[in-house]
Amino acid sequence: MSPKLRKFVDRLPIMEPLKPLQKSNRGLYYEMRMVEHRQKLHRDLPPTRLWGYNGQFPGPTIEVNRGEQAEVKWINNLPAKHLLPVDSSIHDLRDVPEVRTVTHLHGGETPWDSDGYPEAWFTNNFAETGPFFQREVYQYPNKQRATTLWYHDHAMGITRLNMYAGLAGLYIIRDNREKALGLPQGDYEIPLVIQDRTFNNDGSLFYPRQPDDADPELPDPSITPFFLGDTIVVNGKVWPYLEVEPRKYRFRILNASNTRSYQLYVDSEQSFYQIGSDGGLLPKTVRLQTIAIEPSERMDVILDFTNQKGNIVHLKNDLGPNADPADATSDIMQFRVRERLTKEDTSRLPRYLSRVHSLAEYPVTAVRYLTLNGSTDNYGRPLLLLDNKKWDDPITEKPRLDATEIWSFINVTNFTHPIHLHLIQFQILDRQPFDLDHYNETGHIKYTGPVVPPKPNERGWKDTAAVPSAEITRIIVRFTPFTGRYVWHCHILEHEDYDMMRPLLVTDSSKRKRIN
Repeated sequence: MSPKLRKFVDRLPIMEPLKPLQKSNRGLYYEMRMVEHRQKLHRDLPPTRLWGYNGQFPGPTIEVNRGEQAEVKWINNLPAKHLLPVDSSIHDLRDVPEVRTVTHLHGGETPWDSDGYPEAWFTNNFAETGPFFQREVYQYPNKQRATTLWYHDHAMGITRLNMYAGLAGLYIIRDNREKALGLPQGDYEIPLVIQDRTFNNDGSLFYPRQPDDADPELPDPSITPFFLGDTIVVNGKVWPYLEVEPRKYRFRILNASNTRSYQLYVDSEQSFYQIGSDGGLLPKTVRLQTIAIEPSERMDVILDFTNQKGNIVHLKNDLGPNADPADATSDIMQFRVRERLTKEDTSRLPRYLSRVHSLAEYPVTAVRYLTLNGSTDNYGRPLLLLDNKKWDDPITEKPRLDATEIWSFINVTNFTHPIHLHLIQFQILDRQPFDLDHYNETGHIKYTGPVVPPKPNERGWKDTAAVPSAEITRIIVRFTPFTGRYVWHCHILEHEDYDMMRPLLVTDSSKRKRIN
């Protein structure tokens, strides 16, 4: 348990955009070094030992314009020993270096050799590389819609540890269409990277070596099936505050926690106006009192503080009616609303935002039924699987380039999983509940309710979908614009690492290209 820390004593940091080292006809060139550093996360905590891109947590924000290619050299300058407990009993990790990294641009439409394939890892100064390592400099075309993406580590079997240590940052694509809407911008556009952590008294990160109820026969360390920190960190500060003016603000919210989902609301009872999700602007603005956000999802919202002059407003997390009153994660951060404007608020809150063309316009070439399963391993540990297959099983999802498919996720576990597909943005079609007990007894689906369309704020482009327990969640996907090896997985990081991740092979329909 973390030491008791006073809330709202540190100002919210804003991650500065990273300046490219070079600009040319080829685009922008960046270098990002992963280094160990110490950073003060709360006024009353000693500096915390962390891993960060360019020595900061979260990493610097990369901002590009649509169609402006970026190249990033991701450089591992980390020590050979991990700062967190590594379970080497999974994925044959005894045979690979303990510290290895590979960066994934989450939500990016990226060539496969720049996607951050889990086995394309590399060590300090590229001394050792994984079996699918391709290049040192990653290429990002940035031809997709304006949106909030993020980059994070994706190394096989230790993603949960590398990200918990600090390896994550924002990546924003902008375009003229979005700029023309007159949304809040500049000082009034604020990123909020929300994470949970637990700290030791000396300020160091706590992460369990084993599950709380660990069997003495388990490996030590041994992976835990989930992890919930007891302290909320936003933009690298514990329970921070932000001074705001009585006007509209745009907040780009990212849930970068390992396991925790959030039910966000503000205690002033004012509404969120959601304008965007994972893949950019929604068709029209959605007014919400509460925002549910799973790990890796992004929510682009506007909050209007015009009528809150002089007030203090809190961004909260609804823990439900049975929550422990001592659970401090019901608070996220604080807004202190000034009495006066610095300048007139001329920003707009448009009703209509963008056109989202339906993928249902394309002929569907395949329908896949994919289960989300619970199992146990040889030690009796929970083992979460996709379609009852492990990572090393033969590839079964091999869509053709430009093919449109419907994927039906059948969740037969007892909790929601955020399912993420690399390469593409998809659309949620619907969900339908079924009798889980009946399925477990017979193996057959017995529906218990009607088909339910996606929520209004899910009707844009998504790369991560909440797949609730005892429901079938259907998405429609068009596999474009690249071929190659990608992955799909649960974005609860403890699940992803063991073993709720599967390879995905997009093949060339013309058969002119050979994919290794």
